[in-house]
Amino acid sequence: MIMRKNLLTAVIGTALTFGLSFSAYASTTLKLSHNNPRDHAVHKAMDHMAKEVRKLTDGEVRIRIYPDAQLGNQRESMELMQNGALDMVKSNAAELESFASAYSAFNIPYLFRDKEHFYKVQESTIGEDILASSRESGFIGVTYYDAGARSFYTDKPINTPEDLKGIKVRVQPSASAIGMVNSLGGNPTPLAYGELYTALQQGVVDAAENNIPSFSLSRHSEVSKYFSLDEHTMVPDVLLISTKSYDALSEEHQKALKLAAMSSMELMKELWAESESKERAKAEKLGVKFISVNKTAFVEAVQPMYNDIKKKNPELNVIIEKIKLVQ
Repeated sequence: MIMRKNLLTAVIGTALTFGLSFSAYASTTLKLSHNNPRDHAVHKAMDHMAKEVRKLTDGEVRIRIYPDAQLGNQRESMELMQNGALDMVKSNAAELESFASAYSAFNIPYLFRDKEHFYKVQESTIGEDILASSRESGFIGVTYYDAGARSFYTDKPINTPEDLKGIKVRVQPSASAIGMVNSLGGNPTPLAYGELYTALQQGVVDAAENNIPSFSLSRHSEVSKYFSLDEHTMVPDVLLISTKSYDALSEEHQKALKLAAMSSMELMKELWAESESKERAKAEKLGVKFISVNKTAFVEAVQPMYNDIKKKNPELNVIIEKIKLVQ
């Protein structure tokens, strides 16, 4: 792992030499890493943000984006940002709960009533407080990016929680995700996303859960022919910046970054809707069956999670109750 980090640091150093020519024109260049391809909606949203930042600061702040995990996978990029080798990283709320527990709220199943409720929470003081909650870990959130609703997919229909009993379900390294699958009767199996296609193909895991574009773009639709629309969670992607890099910006440039990020968040909503429709159509052409399920049994099955939170995590419970009140 140490050798891997050293290699990544060396690669970053080499990659950045190509950006030296900008130094005469920009006082600050922020390096942003993410693990999606250039044609992914989130990359397009971040590219929009970079252009807006440059325009709003008259070129004094620029953002160089490194897609396709060029500078390491999501977890490695997080560590590099904390070590000062990167300025900005795109992560998600599931991974971030290990850095700041407030992010756990986004990983609680069936907390959000609908997409509108989900968006209102992000744009409320609750959402802003969650973005700021990781400062002690060396970074803060800048904005949220829509990543749709997550549902289960496998090689058989999942119509009720009983259909998950005994099967191995790949989950993100999130205590909430593990708890959810346990509540539904499955066997949660944390696994790196890059290993999932082969794991599904070889039967290392039986099922996984994600949004429709990720399911299609990662070619999981080739090995899992049933996508059950239980929509258990809405876990946003989160754009992060190291506190060192953020605090080094002038107040004016901080405001410009936030304004550009909010603009890109709005664009992402449109891009996501388009991507979801397009990728579902592609998956259906490959023979994938999308199954509408009655969510009532799923909602009932995860209620013990809420009871446990009330007893064991009063701070998170306060956030959950505030989210429920958002209209």
